[in-house]
Amino acid sequence: MTVALSVSAQPRHARALDLLPLLLVGALIVLILFSLTLGRYPVPFSEVARIVFTTFPINAKGNYTNAPWVVVEIVRMPRILLVTLCGMGLAMSGAAMQGVFRNPLVGPEIAGVSSGAALGGVTAIMLSWPSLGIVGLAFGCGLLALFIAFSLAKLAGRASTLGLVLSGVIVGGFCGALVGLMQTLADPTLKLPSIVYWLLGSFAGATYDKVAIVAAATLFAGTLLMALRWRINLLSLGEDDAQALGVNVEALRWGLMGLVALLVAAQVSVSGGVGWVGLIVPHLARMLVGPEHTRLLPTAAFLGGIYLLGMDDIARSATEQEIPIGLLTSVVGTPIFALLFWKTQSNGWARE
Repeated sequence: MTVALSVSAQPRHARALDLLPLLLVGALIVLILFSLTLGRYPVPFSEVARIVFTTFPINAKGNYTNAPWVVVEIVRMPRILLVTLCGMGLAMSGAAMQGVFRNPLVGPEIAGVSSGAALGGVTAIMLSWPSLGIVGLAFGCGLLALFIAFSLAKLAGRASTLGLVLSGVIVGGFCGALVGLMQTLADPTLKLPSIVYWLLGSFAGATYDKVAIVAAATLFAGTLLMALRWRINLLSLGEDDAQALGVNVEALRWGLMGLVALLVAAQVSVSGGVGWVGLIVPHLARMLVGPEHTRLLPTAAFLGGIYLLGMDDIARSATEQEIPIGLLTSVVGTPIFALLFWKTQSNGWARE
């Protein structure tokens, strides 16, 4: 009787896990609508829902005289979409990285991509480039930093995981030093405040053009990560086991790192530094659905969107002056990560 109950309970548990991403999608939609109500110009939830579901994305000329429509569609919607996409991309990249390195304490910034993108953004600010120029140069420098890290790792022969980590530290340290040098040389009244604020992370300058950039990167890289989810499962078993099962470990690892770099570079290029999302959100997702990446990746993506959107709501509404979201995610993420680190060390990642 006990065995029969145990066996029958397993399909129900599996069905519940399969339904969890759908529930998270519903929660994310509700949070998006709620976030559209927040701000100095209050818009009721019912009015937000009416605007979103009846006039968006139709661009009717008459709506520009409607203040609630302008606030929801023009001011708040691009920011909320950008935050959601960045949160999804960072969480997916973190989950993939932890599977590749078989280490739950690894984040998507270790390959030097974030530091490279920060260097590109600061350089564009120093050169007084427009917003899209900052995005483009930050994105390009992030990918260039990854290429340099890959090249350094291969100089030692077979590019190992440890070699890539060390190369990422080298590239990240060099880019960080250059960023510090530029801050020292920057005009303290015209350039330095913009550089410091951008490095702290903010979505205040969100536009639909930036949404399109991040959406393209997230759709492309996220789709490929989902297509490779079974191979990530095999890679997380260990290199020897994965090779025995016919996986080209080195090619897969570099491919996954390239996709992660694309996601991270896209995020940093539009909002500056936003840390800890790719570290703690995959942990939370793993606690809900386990380490199997077929469920883990979509769960982490939707949790990432919910988490970062919640942080941004607090950042722009908790005080009169907006809090840089990079600071907020660090303040909130550090104690959460400390707790998860303690849990990982005491219980073991494989038994989560």
